[in-house]
Amino acid sequence: MKKFFLATLVLLVGGACLAADETPTLDTGDTAWMLMSTALVMLMTPAGLALFYGGLTQNKSVLNTVGMSYIAFCTGTIVWVTVGYSLAFTDGNQFIGDLSLFMLNGITPTDLTGSLPKLLDVAFQGTFAAIAVAIVSGSIIERVRFSTWVIFSVLWVAVVYAPICHWVWGSEGFLHGDLDFAGGTVIHVNAGVAGLVVSLMLGRRLNLQEERKPSSIKLMILGSALLWFGWAGFNGGSAYGANGIAASAVLVTNVAACVGGFVWLLIEWFIIKKPTLIGIASGAVSGLVGITPAAGFVDVQGAMIIGVVSGLVGYWGVVKLKDYFGHDDTLDAFGMHGLVGIAGAILTGMLANPAVNADGVGGFYGNWGQVLTQLKSIGATIAYSGVATFIVFKISALFTGGGRITKDIELEGMDIGYHGEHQIVIETHNITDIHIKSKPE
Repeated sequence: MKKFFLATLVLLVGGACLAADETPTLDTGDTAWMLMSTALVMLMTPAGLALFYGGLTQNKSVLNTVGMSYIAFCTGTIVWVTVGYSLAFTDGNQFIGDLSLFMLNGITPTDLTGSLPKLLDVAFQGTFAAIAVAIVSGSIIERVRFSTWVIFSVLWVAVVYAPICHWVWGSEGFLHGDLDFAGGTVIHVNAGVAGLVVSLMLGRRLNLQEERKPSSIKLMILGSALLWFGWAGFNGGSAYGANGIAASAVLVTNVAACVGGFVWLLIEWFIIKKPTLIGIASGAVSGLVGITPAAGFVDVQGAMIIGVVSGLVGYWGVVKLKDYFGHDDTLDAFGMHGLVGIAGAILTGMLANPAVNADGVGGFYGNWGQVLTQLKSIGATIAYSGVATFIVFKISALFTGGGRITKDIELEGMDIGYHGEHQIVIETHNITDIHIKSKPE
């Protein structure tokens, strides 16, 4: 009897300890890293993408272009905390969540997602939603009504982004199993396809055959550098902890960007005999896009392969494909995000190394079925994003008297014609050997 009592006591105590161990507890190290990652990704839209796009557009529309990224961060965040997070990350069904967390109802600062505050998860994922819709703007600048864009950005996050996010990252999503570490399908393929659809709906810009000079290559380079910097949080933060996978993700992200920039440089040097800074920066961003779905699954060798392919695909999409089809994807959201995102997603299915992350086993490591899973996710995203974006833009245009600005405003420029603002452009020249001498007394 005594032995039975002791055995029962041990089982009860052990069970209690086990239950206590299973209770989620906040990890301050993980939380600190995710706070930093959230801040890094926040920097990417109103600063990095805004300057990247703004530097590439014409002087007469640069403020409008910057403003489209800036307002997208505002509207994207508002929609996300209102309905987006709930639609994406509540259970619901395999296609969409529910509205049980409408306006984050019931979430308190003490609620946890794993070892992190749940509100931090909301904030981190919200930065992803905001940059996704901001990327779309790159396809349609210099000809879309700002009012149409504001309405579109609101509807797109709720109707297009949130469902696809649920499919891939939601616990019940029907694409659960797709290897998309930080948003290759959810963000880049999705936004790239949406940008192409809306650019085709709006039509080509007026006088497109004329030479169009970027407003500031320096600002474009600065914007790309800020995007690169923020991508450490974008990909590294998707590990959801301060751990080895986060460290690996930061490293391979940097490697892929460097390789992508170098490959684009070599292509230009070989074809046009001039290595442009716009090309180097575009190649680096292409590498960043390509590595996004793979960042938590591949090693350095895989990152180098992805960087090479991303540079090649990005260049082809921006320079060759657009010339061939004649579509006016203004700043190449489809060429750099859509096409490279597709390539990155497929390569993830091939190169995912279980030695890096046991959750991802690619074709070269014995699981070629993963490539089929990736293709299924890509196909579903393209189909839904294309159709839903078409409907959302049609609805948005109904509220604003048409999505396209008038001919006069387009020719005058969006900054003055639409916003009543303009930047002052000061032309500088190098002047040497100027000597000012005082007149002798």
